[in-house]
Amino acid sequence: MSKGITSRAEDYSQWYNDLVIKADLAEYSAVRGCMVIKPYGYAIWERMQAILDKRFKETGHSNAYFPLFIPKSFFSKEASHVEGFATECAVVTHYRLKNDGHGQIVVDEEAKLEEELIVRPTSETIIWNTYKGWIESYRDLPILVNQWANVVRWEMRTRLFLRTAEFLWQEGHTAHATAEEAIAETEQMLEVYADFAENTLAVPVVRGRKTENERFAGALETYCIEALMQDGKALQAGTSHFLGQNFAKAFDVKFTSKEGKQEYVWASSWGVSTRLMGALIMAHSDDQGLVLPPKLAPIQVVIVPIYRTEEEKANVDGFVDKLQAELKGKGISIKYDDRDTQRPGFKFAEWELKGVPVRVAVGARDMQNGTVELARRDTQRKETVAQEGLAGRIEGLLEEIQQNIYQKALGFRSAHTTEVHSYEEFKDVLENKGGFVSCHWDGTVETEKRVKEETKATIRCIPLDSVEEEGTCIFTGKPSKRKVLFAKAY
Repeated sequence: MSKGITSRAEDYSQWYNDLVIKADLAEYSAVRGCMVIKPYGYAIWERMQAILDKRFKETGHSNAYFPLFIPKSFFSKEASHVEGFATECAVVTHYRLKNDGHGQIVVDEEAKLEEELIVRPTSETIIWNTYKGWIESYRDLPILVNQWANVVRWEMRTRLFLRTAEFLWQEGHTAHATAEEAIAETEQMLEVYADFAENTLAVPVVRGRKTENERFAGALETYCIEALMQDGKALQAGTSHFLGQNFAKAFDVKFTSKEGKQEYVWASSWGVSTRLMGALIMAHSDDQGLVLPPKLAPIQVVIVPIYRTEEEKANVDGFVDKLQAELKGKGISIKYDDRDTQRPGFKFAEWELKGVPVRVAVGARDMQNGTVELARRDTQRKETVAQEGLAGRIEGLLEEIQQNIYQKALGFRSAHTTEVHSYEEFKDVLENKGGFVSCHWDGTVETEKRVKEETKATIRCIPLDSVEEEGTCIFTGKPSKRKVLFAKAY
């Protein structure tokens, strides 16, 4: 099987695009900037959804659904919010098409909407307009709602999963009686995301706060998880926002407190998107194809029979039937690839490309010897093992692979996190090594912007575990009390 994948060393960006397409995850669509997520790619996203959705419900949240279209006037109510999204909005102006009499379908100019509708780039405005009708007193709070939806942000420079005009995500929107409750919610959901990234995606992340310049439009505080990809660039993998009372004031959402006072509601919002698919691919995969952590792999074990005669095939089938029943009993997903249209070598390459964590090959000689060939995708190591106790061995191997993938990514991040003390050193690391650069910053937006202009690096976050310490900004030499993480980013 010819994979046709560019190597990472040769062209990382092309390697990524090749891999997404060749591994059957997604492809570009007839609509510029939009993608088709193919069944195998969507199966991975569905596993992400299922695990996150379970966590959301365990933390008290319920799912709902809000309209795709948002009246333009809603965006005018929260100035900083609309400013953050104004250049990315798709606008609906008409509601009907007609035949022009020459066989062409055209927009009916007489069917103009009284008010333009925005295709949602995010849902704070439509949701807070709705919450106004749901909230009267403290007894109605908190509201803990999430929605799984698609959003549109009109991107001109697109890349599958990482940046597309339309993408899938979840967005949580909560309403609280106090600032303390809303902040606690924001921090709780950040930890849910971080735990998911590290224990399911096997991607180590830095938990942090965004600078004022990098905050979500309309937020008082934005918390984030930042991951490092194999090319040394950072990827924002999830965000959680403390919105204060900004949206409550914009949409006049008040409640009667226990003391009988009218007060504005406090808010949070939080979300992750199909961008996590990009993180999964770029953090772990290699020149042979995808490397999937077992907890996300739609197929955790593929079994390939090797035979010459139907009698040999029947013998292998009998063994595989028993093995499949044992594995399924342990909750492990299996694919028995007994297609007679492809040779075993083709199948090996195909499932390697698709990142299946464990491959079992079993033939006539194995049946005589009571063995199988066991191959693991993460290390590409193969070994001959006994058939006896195989299901238990595979179960343990899947856990080992999950941990190994995480440790490998953690080791890469450790090796590519560099503390610097001068601007020259800063530029040298960015140019020749990449990764996270830890250094002092004077806390001003001006310095942040100048550094970005000169190096294309941005402050990814102020790490939550950072401590106050006296230092000097690497760019201006002014006093600084805390280090931040810079990186070039997606």
